[in-house]
Amino acid sequence: MKNVLVIYYSQSGQLESIAQNIAKPFLNSEEIKVTFHEIQLEKPFPFPWDKTSFFDAFPESFMQIPTALKPIPEEVLNTKFDLVLLHYQVWYLSPSIPINSFLKSNEAKRILDNTPVITINGSRNMWIMAQEKIKVLLQQGNAQLVGNVALTDRVGNLISVITIVDWMFSGVKKKYLGFFPLPGVSEKDIQESTKFGEAILSEFNQNNLTNLQPKLVALDGVRISPYLITVDKTANKIFNKWSKFIYKNQKNRKQLLKIFYIYLFLAIWLISPIVYILHIITYPFKLKTIKRETQYYQGVQNTNLNYV
Repeated sequence: MKNVLVIYYSQSGQLESIAQNIAKPFLNSEEIKVTFHEIQLEKPFPFPWDKTSFFDAFPESFMQIPTALKPIPEEVLNTKFDLVLLHYQVWYLSPSIPINSFLKSNEAKRILDNTPVITINGSRNMWIMAQEKIKVLLQQGNAQLVGNVALTDRVGNLISVITIVDWMFSGVKKKYLGFFPLPGVSEKDIQESTKFGEAILSEFNQNNLTNLQPKLVALDGVRISPYLITVDKTANKIFNKWSKFIYKNQKNRKQLLKIFYIYLFLAIWLISPIVYILHIITYPFKLKTIKRETQYYQGVQNTNLNYV
């Protein structure tokens, strides 16, 4: 009997649904025991979010400062797993605080030590640099990253900003104003994510997980946008300065977060369209770099990039 652990943290239920669908082929196997573990915080974040709480989470999210978690069940801690499916969200271009807190815990190091791990993220669109940070945390925990799937909102960048914000602050997944597309990962992509589970199970049964990632890529499991890579890297450098400045000035935290909100609004609606136009203009001159980056980010290797 092989043991598979499915880890996730989900506020809206979207990532939980993805986790359930990817795990379906494993659940249908009589030779595999699947254990689900939902990460829970001692002090949960609100959902739906209010504006104050949402922006207050920024410094700790980006700086990857952990918070207290509820205890992990002994059943999980005392089992040696043959595979871990790690599902995570992206908060402010970093792994969410709950996932980051888990990966930095001694309990996670105990669970993940010398264990194959497949990361699955459900995000709006920018996940590249968050995945690089996940790679570092897994490496520190002596885990073996053997696969990655990135499920994202497929609509345009600015449209998805509008729809995701409405979802986060209302708590209801609906068509904003009645005609905008539904926010988040599409229901079609969520239901079809079972195909990734089937590919993973096939390689897992053959003890051949080192050859898994190309198969996940072939199944459209890792879409890469050169434009979003540029935005992600640039925003990481900017967020690095903002987060440290706010975190070091706790007395003025509320005021600084209000200023950060204004900056973020301007960056999204004024600066990012300009960056996109510049990206289109310079695209033909960056083809070699784009090809190299696409191959790297679709893979699971870790070159310890300096992402900030």
